Amino acid sequence: MTRDGSPGWKERRRLRKEHRRPGPPGPVALLPWLLMGLGAFSNLFQDKTTNPWIGGLGLLAFNSLYISVVFRGFDRRKRESPVSYVLLGALAAVTFALAIGYGGSWLLFFPLLSLACGTILRGRRLGICLFALAVTASAVAAWRGDGDSTPWTLGYGTFISGGVTAAILTLSETVMELRATRQELARTAVEKERLRFSRDLHDLLGHTLSVIVVKSEAARRLAPGDMGAALLQVADIESVGRQALTEIREAVTGYREGSLATELDRARSALTAARIEPSVRRSGPPLAPQTEALLGWVVREAVTNVLRHSTATACAFVVDGTPERVRLTVTDDGRGDAPAAAPTPGIGGTGLKGLTERLATAGGSLTAGPKPGGGFMVTAELPVDAPEAPDTSQSGASAGSPG
Repeated sequence: MTRDGSPGWKERRRLRKEHRRPGPPGPVALLPWLLMGLGAFSNLFQDKTTNPWIGGLGLLAFNSLYISVVFRGFDRRKRESPVSYVLLGALAAVTFALAIGYGGSWLLFFPLLSLACGTILRGRRLGICLFALAVTASAVAAWRGDGDSTPWTLGYGTFISGGVTAAILTLSETVMELRATRQELARTAVEKERLRFSRDLHDLLGHTLSVIVVKSEAARRLAPGDMGAALLQVADIESVGRQALTEIREAVTGYREGSLATELDRARSALTAARIEPSVRRSGPPLAPQTEALLGWVVREAVTNVLRHSTATACAFVVDGTPERVRLTVTDDGRGDAPAAAPTPGIGGTGLKGLTERLATAGGSLTAGPKPGGGFMVTAELPVDAPEAPDTSQSGASAGSPG
């Protein structure tokens, strides 16, 4: 790398080598096969061909049509157009006319016609065409009786020419498609990692900054009358900041797994500093680490919303469930801007939306909405042994709903 961050000459050379990996052969690779017609061309000047001017025009027409068909065969859009089939039909007509009319070296145009068919036709049509060409070439060679090889050899060569050409081109195109697919998968993996980091960064910093703000306000209130209590809040701010640095490093490496008990303890501390009375009641079977981590994210997001939007005086956390499923309910007595109604899935900002998607991929659900009579409630349900959820969502700014 150079000083300005651009790749150096060694890096550029390596990138050029990677871009020079083998791909499908080009149409120029099929042009040397026209040398098979040199025998017919020499006959025009050796008094072995009647009406040499007609033979010369036929040879010119064959070469022109062959080149046109081969070049169109390497462009998928042109290959499948009606013009390509018309040109291929004209090439077949010229081939049959020259082979039947002159025989001898002119019979070698049948393998060239088969090769051209291999660049244009695919599938069942190719098989039928090659079989018909092989049988016809053998029949014409046997009828003429003046070929340079036996009729069955000419028929075999005709069939193999088109079959091998089509197989090589199809395999090469498949390799190129697989290469493009691999590059697309690599881009998707990078994008997926970006979404994971963006989501985790939102969840981490949104909650952490809210706690720091609340504890800073508490320290400012306590400082004039109780410096010791204010210093305790400052120490908590330092601890939260250090923990946030650790969690961000873990989020970058992708190995962060939260603990529900840890998040509940942090929630108590943050709510108490904000003069919100917390209460926690937990029962039920032990939870799998992935289930604990997902419920920890729910606690973190719910507490962030309570601190930012609810103006609540009390917040309750209830964890209970059966041996198969566990339920976490977070309720507060703050204001509810939405009409009193049953909790509705999907209510909330992008934070709750991201959690809804994350829990859904793990076989759970998340509902959030205002409680009848006031306040806000978030309910999360998960299997006790929830599978690891793939990163399929991206969280943006913190939720903007109440509670």
